[in-house]
Amino acid sequence: MDVALFDYDLPVERIAQYPLSQRDRSRLLLVERQGQFFRDELFCDLSQHLKPGDLLVLNDTKVIPARLLGRKESGGQVEAFLVRALTETSGTDEKAKNLFPDRALWQALFKSSKKMRSGQKLDFGGGLRGQVVEPSGTDPGLLALSVESGVSVNAAIEKVGQVPLPPYIKREPSNDDRQTYQTVYAAAAASGAVAAPTAGLHFTEELLVGLHEKGIETAFLTLHVGLGTFSPVRCQKVEEHRIHEEYFQIPQATLESIKEVQARKGRIVAVGTTVTRALEYFAGTGKSSGMCDIFIYPGYEFKLVEALLTNFHLPASTLMMLVSAFAGRETIMAAYRRALALKFRFYSYGDAMLIST
Repeated sequence: MDVALFDYDLPVERIAQYPLSQRDRSRLLLVERQGQFFRDELFCDLSQHLKPGDLLVLNDTKVIPARLLGRKESGGQVEAFLVRALTETSGTDEKAKNLFPDRALWQALFKSSKKMRSGQKLDFGGGLRGQVVEPSGTDPGLLALSVESGVSVNAAIEKVGQVPLPPYIKREPSNDDRQTYQTVYAAAAASGAVAAPTAGLHFTEELLVGLHEKGIETAFLTLHVGLGTFSPVRCQKVEEHRIHEEYFQIPQATLESIKEVQARKGRIVAVGTTVTRALEYFAGTGKSSGMCDIFIYPGYEFKLVEALLTNFHLPASTLMMLVSAFAGRETIMAAYRRALALKFRFYSYGDAMLIST
């Protein structure tokens, strides 16, 4: 299957550079799965388009300020982009967990005027220091982090790090982004994402309460959004692409809620592609935690997800392939043409669509 099938032209002015002042006032395009029905609505009216007994599954991962700006011992500037804490996983990482407690060993990408060297020491300010364990080229290397006594590595990262806004947002992150580029239900215990699960950015606490009052249930899982969100598909054939792994965990309570919904013939509504991938990975493997590497593209048969709430994605990306697998490529391409004609806002801080039957 040719990657070019999932490409489209997007005027740069349609890429949202800032969030709306009210999260739930974004627009919502209703899309009929495997059909040609589209309707322009507001996200705050979401409950009107769901059914009592539906289960919304949301990703409660919390975005960390993963962009660290620092200096080498020589005085040269360096940027480290934290990709994944190796202490999140088990098995082969147990040794790393013992050597570097408190999430102190990270996969990281480095940006510097000169190539990084193993053993190179870095100072990020605020008591946070680093040492390059393994340099990186295009793939993540390893960075060991340490702090002065009395401060945790996590606390130091929160203090000195910058919000990792996506590369298509052409501005420096602000203090406001620390709140707006985070879902209202992000859990402190689920810190670890380097990008927001953007479909969830539209929710407010009031909207969630309103959904519950109308009999629409919610459940949570965690998937730490990683580099795969921004990694371009560099091959010509879809089947040749290999997707990045991301850590996920589905609590037992969520699995039980899913069983109850299935028993009463309710719908499982995934809030975002990250939730979709976690649920479908579980459905295919039986694993409820670990590293998720499922790549969903047309031809895939969905096992759990019956409706999908999602933002608008980059051309020829794995996320375009996922939504095309769910709704049909022709339906998705028509929906994107409609969204462009209606001047919808695209990408992370943009508008949303609900794909359902």
